[in-house]
Amino acid sequence: MARKLWARHGLAVLATGAMAVSLAACGGGGAGAGGGADGGAAGDGEEGGLVGVAMPTQTYERWIADGDAVKSGLEEAGYDVDLQFAGDDIPTQQQQIDAMINKGAEALIIASIDGTALGSQLEAAAAADIPVISYDRLIRDSENVDFYVTFDNEEVGVQQGTSLLTGLGILDENGEEAADAPEGPFNIEIFAGSPDDNNAGFFFDGAMSVLQPYLDDGTLVVPSKQTDFGTVAIQRWEQEGAQSRMEDLLTSSYSKGEKTIDGVLAPADVLSRGVITALSNSGYGKGDLDMPVITGQDAEAASAKLIEDGKQYSTIFKDTRLLAEQAVIAATSFLEGNEPEANDTETYDNGVKVVPSFLLPTVIVTADNLEAELIESGYLTEEEVASGQTD
Repeated sequence: MARKLWARHGLAVLATGAMAVSLAACGGGGAGAGGGADGGAAGDGEEGGLVGVAMPTQTYERWIADGDAVKSGLEEAGYDVDLQFAGDDIPTQQQQIDAMINKGAEALIIASIDGTALGSQLEAAAAADIPVISYDRLIRDSENVDFYVTFDNEEVGVQQGTSLLTGLGILDENGEEAADAPEGPFNIEIFAGSPDDNNAGFFFDGAMSVLQPYLDDGTLVVPSKQTDFGTVAIQRWEQEGAQSRMEDLLTSSYSKGEKTIDGVLAPADVLSRGVITALSNSGYGKGDLDMPVITGQDAEAASAKLIEDGKQYSTIFKDTRLLAEQAVIAATSFLEGNEPEANDTETYDNGVKVVPSFLLPTVIVTADNLEAELIESGYLTEEEVASGQTD
């Protein structure tokens, strides 16, 4: 009996056309938007109050794009903006948020580095009646989180697991077991994101919900036997960490040449690139040794090029323009004395409260639909994909 793996939203995303994007509040900033230095910069708005925007890092292009898009949208709405990037350093982010509060910020939009490390800052915000919007990464263990804007993170994991199975030929484009599916077994390795990022657990759980039946029946095999989250997680989503772990796996589980890797579950493009570097250095993608099916997330230009070049199989497109727009809508609602509209009031428990949330859709991108989803939608340009770099 064929197994359908549509989860809540289905595999129809594989064939989705370009997403319709309403950018009135965001000024059209996509993944190619430029970023400021880690010191940040205040905006030039004259009509509204000050909004503090705390982003985790400028190391990855998506956070630069997010910060710029939120800043642009808030300024168009008439607000001053204090945008800061913390360089993935927790004390720096704590100090930046403290400074925003002391400057008189009337709302805070925070993409945390560690979702458990901002307790005192959130208490200070609550004491000053400053609403806090958690951006993409849920801030945990505090009642002083007023709203959460994000994507459907468990579904992202489902999409990653599903695209891995599709790339291996186990599933067809409709989410059913392929009629001519190879028998396997397929050797795969599993990676997860940073354990201090609440989203990483959702990605992992979603992906494993799809993969576990095939692990149980032997269609998929993990030669390293490393399948639990704590073992496969990569701290801080570091590319170097993913590369190092992949190198260790190749040495420990594949060194005799008796096995080759058929697939890698990688939950983010930055980790995918680390995995690909390690595999390329070991001869994958050269001669008769094919590059495995490798997943990703964030639709970064560097990984879009790898998809076009046949080195990465898929990524998950999370349109950060829509996320930024929703953050602006939520902040504006709070500052006008209203409550933002939530479309999920049950899923995101931060350990103290269920945080009202607005979830946005995501799309699986492969070589087949990359142009429609990323280029025709204006998220990336042809030049950015061809070069693997944003302007």
